[in-house]
Amino acid sequence: MTEMGRTRYLLGFDPGRDKCGLALARGQEVVCYEVVAGDRAIARVQEWHAVYPFEQVIVGNQTTSRQWQRQLQEVLAVEVIAVDERNSTLEARDRYWQFFPPQGWQRLIPKGLRLPPRPIDDIVAIVLLERYCGYPLLLGKRQ
Repeated sequence: MTEMGRTRYLLGFDPGRDKCGLALARGQEVVCYEVVAGDRAIARVQEWHAVYPFEQVIVGNQTTSRQWQRQLQEVLAVEVIAVDERNSTLEARDRYWQFFPPQGWQRLIPKGLRLPPRPIDDIVAIVLLERYCGYPLLLGKRQ
């Protein structure tokens, strides 16, 4: 993610009908990530773009992807790249527990039976970025 001496931002976008996952990475660090309502996603992406001028959006290629790709290209002058989204939710569940290790009694629950306590669409967006970049990302603060 470095181009001629400068580190650039990439936006990961997990498309969905009701909610979408967003994750913004710079270098090997996730700068911000959140789950937003589908009807608020484009506005939030525009807000982030004003602060973090990303040049590419990495979007999952499954649920409602083509609609979102079209909308993103209409409102932003950035490249939209689709990546394989298969099994990303399962991968994101494991990734969630890597980012946020279980505490207390939850450590006793077998890994395969643990469910994250919140929607993980933002973690799916991080997984999509990792698939595109080819390496794991480090988690910064949640915004």
